[in-house]
Amino acid sequence: MIRVTDANGAVVCERCRVADSFWPRLRGLMGRASLSSGEGLLFPRTKYIHTHFMRFPIDVVFRDADGRVVAIERDLRPWRLARRKEAADVLELPAGECDRVGLGIGSSTILSVDSA
Repeated sequence: MIRVTDANGAVVCERCRVADSFWPRLRGLMGRASLSSGEGLLFPRTKYIHTHFMRFPIDVVFRDADGRVVAIERDLRPWRLARRKEAADVLELPAGECDRVGLGIGSSTILSVDSA
């Protein structure tokens, strides 16, 4: 688990799993009934995600290599695709979480390896 904060130190995602190998990337959030506030899933080295076989909508945050938010797909429903060519990684959050934490395009985020 990692913690994701903005450039000012405000927490964006308290408990973020990293899908950095084959099985976690393949499974993603499939099979889960929901994603709680404060939870998330980071897909490093990814430009796109899908919500096939998921049961709930999510906010999708596309970050560039410097950690800046280049796009947000809010409330992405199941059975959809989202892609941004300029993205270096993708952060999945509960639907509405970006608005709740004030995350917007151009925001800088920091991945922290603090115990989350």
